[in-house]
Amino acid sequence: MTKPLDTAALPHLPNSTARRLFMSRHGLLQTPKGPGKGADLLEVIEDLGFVQLDSINTVARAHHMILAARRPAYREKFLKALYEKDGHLFEHWTHDASVIPIRFYPHWKLKFARDAEKLKSRWRNWRRDGFEEKFDAVLKRIEAHGPVTSGDVGEDEERKSRGWWDWHPSKTALEYLWRSGQLAVCRRDGFQKVYDLSDRVIPQPQLAALPAPQETVSWACQEALTRLGFATSGEIAAFFDIVTPLEAKSWCAQELAAGRIIEVQVGCGEGHAPRRSFAFPEVLAEADALDAATSRLRILSPFDPMLRDRKRAERLFGFHYRIEVFVPEPKRKYGYYVFPVLEGERLVGRIDIKAFRAEDRLQVTAFWPEQGIRSSKGRLAKLDGELARMARFAGVSRVDYTDGWLRTPLS
Repeated sequence: MTKPLDTAALPHLPNSTARRLFMSRHGLLQTPKGPGKGADLLEVIEDLGFVQLDSINTVARAHHMILAARRPAYREKFLKALYEKDGHLFEHWTHDASVIPIRFYPHWKLKFARDAEKLKSRWRNWRRDGFEEKFDAVLKRIEAHGPVTSGDVGEDEERKSRGWWDWHPSKTALEYLWRSGQLAVCRRDGFQKVYDLSDRVIPQPQLAALPAPQETVSWACQEALTRLGFATSGEIAAFFDIVTPLEAKSWCAQELAAGRIIEVQVGCGEGHAPRRSFAFPEVLAEADALDAATSRLRILSPFDPMLRDRKRAERLFGFHYRIEVFVPEPKRKYGYYVFPVLEGERLVGRIDIKAFRAEDRLQVTAFWPEQGIRSSKGRLAKLDGELARMARFAGVSRVDYTDGWLRTPLS
């Protein structure tokens, strides 16, 4: 009979300390400052590990909001320069399309190899037939004539529409060749990917490097745990989505046996049991030494790295969030694209805002505070200040409030 593990004997990270550590690792504990461009911006992205890209432009696209939340001086052209001009970033998949520091590129080769097998089988079943037959033609066209978009290839192929979702065989071939590493995205025109041969885009040192699979597994697990502060093996695997859950579990067991990581008991919010997690030994002292968060109020992207893992955010902050973009309008609880609101170390509410650039205004439709959060004068003044910053960032000059915008908490 297996003896039950004594979790009470594990070092304990209280909920408040765990939240503070997690926020610190995600650049949201400190007062946001810095130029938000060049080397400073690259450091932000490296600290986060990657920044998810998203097309929805209700106020600004998710990647721009993520960076502006940490660097108020950030502007969209700074990311474009870092990515397309300076070549310090590349675009690929983590859990979704993301910009990633170029020095991480060699470790994505394991993902390229795995995706090459996985996607070929999967896409045969749900993409249009014949995409594999287009590989040579697509590669030869790019080699001879330069970068292309999906609209530049497959002119003679049947299309149901001109939308990005119309995956005709040559577009599917483009995406497959990118996901498997033969092509790279060299830039975005608007939000449309422009593909080129990888050896024209990726610097030679990163292109030539080929880490052994186990080296990449160790790298990905260590880097994920560093950025999460504490995590289960499943959370480690999901962070970059390079390694399998089994590989992450084996890495944790090996590092634990060697004394390079420890197990901790992480306190969670009301209604959630403590969670057994892994951490580096120095994390406990680091967490205890952290100062309290700035009291600044920030409007976050729904895809902010601190909120990407919805279940983790709910356990730590007691904040239940689901994006309702794909929920039919009559069934939405809050709205199409509602932004979480962070104040200090608490997620205090969510807000429905949209920039109408042609009308030069940011429209505030509704703000719902969380249960137990008062809409005090001080809090509303901070919200007004953040909305003014959001308006400037979105390129509009005024903030308009819909009648009845200040709501009561929803259960």
